[in-house]
Order: sequence, then structure tokens, then C-alpha cells
Amino acid sequence: MSSSLKTSFVNGVFVEADSQCDVLENRNPSNAEEIVDRFARADAALTEKAIAAARDAAGSWGRTNPQVRADILDRIGSEILERRQELAELLSREEGKVVREALGEVERAGRSFKFYAQEVLRANGEKYESVREGVSVDVFTQPIGVVGIISPWNFPIAIPAWKAAPALAFGNTVVMKPAELVPSSAWALAEIISRSGMPAGVFNLVIGPGRTVGDTIIRSPKVDAITFTGSEGTGRQVAEIAAQRLIRVQLEMGGKNPLVVLDDADLDVAIEVALNGSFYSTGQRCTASSRLIVTTGIHDEFVARLAERTRALRVGDPLCADTDIGPVVDPSQLKQNLAYIESGLQEGATLICGGEYLENDKGAYHFSPALFVDVQPHMRIYREEIFGPVLSVLKVANYEEALQAAEDTQYSLSAGIVTTSLKYAEHFKKHSSAGMVMVNLPTAGVDYHAPFGGNRGSSLGPREQGTYARQFFTRVKTAYQSA
Repeated sequence: MSSSLKTSFVNGVFVEADSQCDVLENRNPSNAEEIVDRFARADAALTEKAIAAARDAAGSWGRTNPQVRADILDRIGSEILERRQELAELLSREEGKVVREALGEVERAGRSFKFYAQEVLRANGEKYESVREGVSVDVFTQPIGVVGIISPWNFPIAIPAWKAAPALAFGNTVVMKPAELVPSSAWALAEIISRSGMPAGVFNLVIGPGRTVGDTIIRSPKVDAITFTGSEGTGRQVAEIAAQRLIRVQLEMGGKNPLVVLDDADLDVAIEVALNGSFYSTGQRCTASSRLIVTTGIHDEFVARLAERTRALRVGDPLCADTDIGPVVDPSQLKQNLAYIESGLQEGATLICGGEYLENDKGAYHFSPALFVDVQPHMRIYREEIFGPVLSVLKVANYEEALQAAEDTQYSLSAGIVTTSLKYAEHFKKHSSAGMVMVNLPTAGVDYHAPFGGNRGSSLGPREQGTYARQFFTRVKTAYQSA
């Protein structure tokens, strides 16, 4: 095998590739001929070895001096931030995100590690007076043990970071499986961790397909919890297996997020909010606003101006400074986007602009952002998560109808409203069932120190990120003691 072949990180080392191993080629979606990296695919046996290493390291890591854990996490965060430009360009090449957005993602990953470096040292625990004389009660948290992390392709370094950092901070060991479409950013994170002073076995990265690596992780009796981000269908399968095993599970899945635009909205703000939330990151965000619900009085002017701005978006090489929208991630996603365009037309929606495959000489998976009007609530483009830059606009009469339309979904991750009315803003914040609500802001775009997650078919289990991450990554113990 070529010396450039990259491998999984298990028990403190990057393992040697077998001469007969299956090779994964990570290709640039903006230049199909460019191989970003080549990886040796792991099998079930290597995955079991990683799990065993994590199990062996769990006890000592959970008892490690918190300052040691804090220092290690801080070093990881610092190196990520120092190498932000390099890591952002890598991310752009493997996933297709424009480089300025990739820089933001890398920054977020670094900040996540530094945030949890501080959380390690946060005072935690309670002391109660017992109802019995001469008895004291202490309540504190302990690590779960071994955490399996299965991360998606659309945020190749941010999501691995915001899952791994709290898991490690609170004393757990980790076995991580990144998406096969984007292993390079996760591998770069593992390479940084390998030089951070992290003890062997505490963090393990296993690169391979879900049917072997992922399945082995979620079924292993040595894994105590699973945190998963991906499709709803796969998430349900993970939940079923976790329920059979009676282990803790955290799922972040789909979204079909509404953005309500009222007649009293500042039109300039509304256009920018819709454009950002719907089309940036090529619409490949679970928090993207793929349903616009617009009241009658502003609808026509809003649609006309939004269409004008949409047509002006530059689709191209994500490493170019003047590119607004990069490629979709792979041919399968491109095919899915085009199929939804055809579905929308067949069901009677009007395609105002976009929705085309933009061929070029590099074989890039470029797709022009699409805007549909004359949309009805039963249409697939309105109801199903497309995970691409395809936007549907539903016209409604008033705020009450808009709220009802916003709630008409199996998902409930993020929701937004653009209005100058404090009355409607406050009402929407309280009555939207979404886990995250935005007022005069894009539905996509959240902070690393605040809780992340939704309801219904979007999420299951405790929230991710911020101080709320402790709820998933620790277990509560109550200790009684006689005086």
C-alpha cells in the first residue's frame, strides 16, 4: 500500500494498513478527479479493538485529575484554531463548503474544545439535608463509560468536536466513526489529539462503512452510550438497537424548518435571513429553512426580490473568495436534488429559478439554488427534507395561519420568524414546538455554548452542546451517609 494511505487511530496509534485492505478514496466534490485523501477502511475486528481500548482506558481517564483533562482539551482547541486556515481548506476540498463558512466551522470546533476545557473545572454537585436525623445526602455526576460517536458528512469537524469534547471533558472514552464521505477532517482532528497528551485508548477514530464499523459500535456490549447525527431512518434503527440494549442514546436527525415572514417585516432583513438560512452551505444543514411561509401583503414583492438575489448567487469552486455556493456533496445528493425538482413540477409548483445541474469540465457537482412558489402543503418538496438548496414558498393570509403552517410537520428542530412586531415575536417563541427559535435571524446558525436540539422526528435524548451536554455524558449518583 502507498505510504500516503491514512488509517484509523486506535489505542494511541495510527494502525498499520493491511496489504489487502479495502481502500476508501475521498474525492473533491468540486473537482471529481482530485483525490483529497486515501484511507484504509476498518473492519469489524479493528472496531472491536478500538472499543476494547476505550473500555480499558475508561476507568483511569474518568478518575484523571480534572486539571489534566482541562489542559489536554485546551491544547486541542488551541491547535485547531492555530491551523484554522489549513483545516478550512481541507474541509472545503472534501465537503464542498465555501472556505469562509469552513473557517467558521473550524473556529467552532476549536472553541468547543476550549469551552469544555473550562467545563471540566466547573463546580458540580449538591448536598441535601436528609429528612432523617444524622444522615447526609450528596448528589454528584460520574462518567457513563465508553461513548460511541457516529457523525455526519455535512459538518466534518464541528460535529465530531462538539460530541467528542464534552464526552472527554466529563471523563468518558470515545470511539468515533466519521461519515465515509468526509473522513479527512475527522482524521486531522485525531492527528491533533494524538499529540495533545491524551492517554492511549481514550480517543479512537475508526474509518469505515456504517454497515460494519457503525453496526459494531452500536451493538457492542462494551459501549455504554451512543450519540448519533444523521438521517431519521438510520437514527430510528440506532434507537431500536439502543433500546434493546438498554443503553443511553442521543439522536440528531432531520429537519424541515419553517421561516415565517410577516407583512410587517423589514424586507431587507427578510431577504438576507431567507437567503442565508435556505441556501448557504448549499442547503446541506439540518437547520436550513427549506419552507418559507409568507403572508399575502408582502408575498409578491418578497418573492420577486428573493428570486433576484437567488439568481445572483455565484455557484462554483468553494476555495474561490467570490463563490457563494459550493457543490453538493456527491452524485447521489445531486441526483436526489434533481428528483425533487421534477417532483415539485409534477405536483404543480412553479419553479421561479434554479434547480439545474451546472456541468463543468472538472465534473463538479454544482447545482443552482432553486426557488418554488405556488406551493401547497401536501407537496413532497414542502413536506420532505431534501438536504439541498431547494426552497418552497407557501402563501398564507395572516400570522395565525402562518403559525399553523409552521407547525404542520413531523420535524421540529429550528423555526424562524421575521417581524417587527414584539407581540408576534414573543408569541412565536412560546408557541413554536421547535427546539430552537430564531427571530429576525436565519434558522441555521447557533452558538457552541448554548443547547442544540429539537423535538418530534428531529431529536431524541438530552440536548447537545453547552452546559446541557453534561446531562447526556454523565450519570447522576446519590450517596447517603450516616453522621
